[in-house]
Amino acid sequence: MRLVWKSLDKMRCLRKRSTIPFLGFLITFLLFLNLYIEDGYVLEGDKRQLRETSVHPPSSERYVHTFRDLSNFSGTINVTYRYLAGTPLNRKKYLTIGLSSVKRKRGNYLLETIKSIFDQSSYEELKEIVVVVHLADFDLVWCENLVQEITRKFAHHIIAGRLLVIQAPEEYYPSLDGLKRNYNDPEDRVRFRSKQNVDYAFLLNFCTNLSHFYMMLEDDVRCSRNFLTALKKVITSREGSYWVMLEFSKLGYIGKLYHSKDLPRLAHFLLMFYQEMPCDWLLIHFRGLLAQKDVIRFKPSLFQHMGYYSSYKGAENKLKDDDFEEDSIDIPDNPPASLYTNINVFENYDATKAYSTVDEYFWGKPPSTGDFFVIVFNKSTKISKIKIATGSDDRQNDILHHGALEVGEKLVGTKKGKQCSSYITLGEFKNGNIEVQDVDHKIAFDIECVRIVVTASQKEWLIIRSISLWTTQPPSQ
Repeated sequence: MRLVWKSLDKMRCLRKRSTIPFLGFLITFLLFLNLYIEDGYVLEGDKRQLRETSVHPPSSERYVHTFRDLSNFSGTINVTYRYLAGTPLNRKKYLTIGLSSVKRKRGNYLLETIKSIFDQSSYEELKEIVVVVHLADFDLVWCENLVQEITRKFAHHIIAGRLLVIQAPEEYYPSLDGLKRNYNDPEDRVRFRSKQNVDYAFLLNFCTNLSHFYMMLEDDVRCSRNFLTALKKVITSREGSYWVMLEFSKLGYIGKLYHSKDLPRLAHFLLMFYQEMPCDWLLIHFRGLLAQKDVIRFKPSLFQHMGYYSSYKGAENKLKDDDFEEDSIDIPDNPPASLYTNINVFENYDATKAYSTVDEYFWGKPPSTGDFFVIVFNKSTKISKIKIATGSDDRQNDILHHGALEVGEKLVGTKKGKQCSSYITLGEFKNGNIEVQDVDHKIAFDIECVRIVVTASQKEWLIIRSISLWTTQPPSQ
């Protein structure tokens, strides 16, 4: 494998190639990873380290490794991490939240970010998360001082196994000198973004086996209240559908969610192309090469950028996510279901897009009296609230001018798919919208279908912008 890294070093001296060969190499590389990477990604030696290093830092002799050791594509990145605070628990959590932080010339928001994560989570939510902070600065004095602050402020979370602070030693990093100056970036910026890719790769590698899902945040972020509950609702609503990355913020590397099983591939990917482009650009390639063509982003955003100064040179960075909501986040449950309609669909604006919490919609040609749009649940459920919006800001007349909302039971199979044989009308659409509260108090049966029925033909096309359903939560045991 030494030849792999030698060939990478030689690439620094080559002139820029065309994008087609580059993308071809990306695809070849990814196929290679798919064939050889296993999900069990943390070495047994690393697991022993987890148990050994909570009190005494490991000796420097353990870090005498060459960077070529990182190119083991059999499924492991052989890094011996320094554990600066905390040790992982044996039980796998639901979500790992990863942060990578370096010393800034102006401002430091890491402590505020950690505080926001914990403060905005309920006691029950805290049981399901672990926060991993990678202090990726080579200034060991700065790291030591910051660890002391973290330990003082968050001691109970460290003791409970909810907070870990780690560091990948400098010896494991590739050379950060003489890098390719793609996009004509200045040398110091190329160095900064290239190191950042490696920082993230080492963080992802460490977090592989800690939980079922992984969320990447930056170190200057504010969280919405009960963000984990909102995340779980979204993940549940995506059951049965394929995804690589779900986005809960439109800014940078904030609020990006992955299956933990994909972290090894992503870590290798960032390492292989660390000097090519910024991490958020690499993520787009990674997502596309794993066959998720489109961005899947949810609104409202659950995370907000709060820093004023960038970690790069302390430059001002006042970017804000205008889709962020800190309080009263009410993301619908939208239980797993199949969707059918006999309305003529325009291009790829299919029925499923109205039921998704992603910013997309169903768009059909002018409907006629009796046309329908039906949601058939995978299993019967109790619904507390239904909210449906039609039309859009750009096409305000493409609403459902005359329609009714119905719920049904007694599922049967037909030539056009499954349908309920018995329906009850909940209400009529007004100005293209309908909202019905306390559905579970009005309907005695568990609902198997929700149906929109066109009650009068219209000349205008129809956009169903969103279908939002809230289920009745079972009482606590």
